[in-house]
Amino acid sequence: MGERLIPGAAAPDFALPTSDGQTVTLAELRGHKVIVYFYPAASTPGCTKQACDFRDNLASLKAAGYTVLGISPDAPAKLATFVDKEQLTFPLLSDEDHAVAEAYGAWGEKKNYGRTYEGLIRSTIVVAEDGTIEVAQYNVRATGHVAKLRRDLGLD
Repeated sequence: MGERLIPGAAAPDFALPTSDGQTVTLAELRGHKVIVYFYPAASTPGCTKQACDFRDNLASLKAAGYTVLGISPDAPAKLATFVDKEQLTFPLLSDEDHAVAEAYGAWGEKKNYGRTYEGLIRSTIVVAEDGTIEVAQYNVRATGHVAKLRRDLGLD
């Protein structure tokens, strides 16, 4: 399990495949503000709600200078189905070995119905133009998260 990131720390670089076969690296986005959100599984109710919330707020986030990236352990083919079904307009990245989630502190111990297991912790990290962490939020709720993030970023 990775350490949770804190504001001011350097954001770990990554290179991950997208739902359409491209590769996105954090390094190529240097100079841009990037919202990286980690979600457990495409096409599940909470993850769909969160993805559609980002989709519906994307124009205003872009206008404020933010690029949005969603990351999950799903394979690119599953992500492609999710993108098509929900008409998502931002890249979803595949982190099948969860190495990036671990580097960002978004992989760790979870408890559900009395069972403890390792899994993805719903998290949102905002990376500043210089590649440092601006905001690090862990154990976020899928519903209402984008509105809270917008408030936290001073966009509302």
